[in-house]
Amino acid sequence: MTDVWTPNLIIAVCLTVVTQAITIGAYAARYAGVITGRIATAISLFSLLVVSSRLASLFMTPALGALADGPANLATDAHLNAVPPDVLAHFELQLRLIIAGGSVGILIGALLLPMFLKMFVRGIGAFERFGSIPRALLRLSDPLVMRDLAVALLRPPPFRMANFPISAIPRELLFWNAVLFAVYSVGVVGAYFASVLDLHARLTAGGLSGLVNGIGTIAFALFIDPNTAFIVDQTVRNERPRRDVSAMIFWLIVTAFIGTILAQLILDPAAHYIAAVANFWITFSRR
Repeated sequence: MTDVWTPNLIIAVCLTVVTQAITIGAYAARYAGVITGRIATAISLFSLLVVSSRLASLFMTPALGALADGPANLATDAHLNAVPPDVLAHFELQLRLIIAGGSVGILIGALLLPMFLKMFVRGIGAFERFGSIPRALLRLSDPLVMRDLAVALLRPPPFRMANFPISAIPRELLFWNAVLFAVYSVGVVGAYFASVLDLHARLTAGGLSGLVNGIGTIAFALFIDPNTAFIVDQTVRNERPRRDVSAMIFWLIVTAFIGTILAQLILDPAAHYIAAVANFWITFSRR
């Protein structure tokens, strides 16, 4: 296993863990908006955290590309038309470890959720006082604030399953959230896998992650974001109990984790799908 854990793989796995943990932590922004009554400010802070997670994922791309270049260059240097099966299996294992890193990141994000919630509540208050996001962020470095965050992390509220009724959450929201995390977990990874499956369409396949991620984007825009916003709005108008927002966040985390597990199942078919489309475009351009 020592040759599996290359520096590029370690970087890719660590960044995947961080990205998914931040994504889960961003869920706390909606509940913070309900607690403070500052929904618009909470959504702004939510977007800031999501952008931070996307920025972290940008640094993963070079590491992932370098991993893909290894088996591809080995085949081309040996004048082979395809990557040898054992090398391909080795590369696939590395990709599955990256996806598994996403599952770990979701669990870490769930454990850090009380701290994220406290951070958002304090951040909303700081933003209202200072009127500046950078100054509000600097406020988080205050020793007293850091102590409060540590207390929230070390003394989370007691967990009771009865506090998270699944009946309060639309089924389609949970289904599409699992789909979202499945396709987002496998999109870029599947594209690089496809680039190694078909060396003749290598560059084309590497740029086709949108073929898979597009499904998640549509799911988010049509089913996930509107439903979560609606539940939060109903809670603010006292048409729902706060417990429903907590339940929504809990089940979103559960389905997000399920989605990363499903990603392991769809990695191979997604990669072959991308490789087939890439090969089609190469063939089409030669006519």
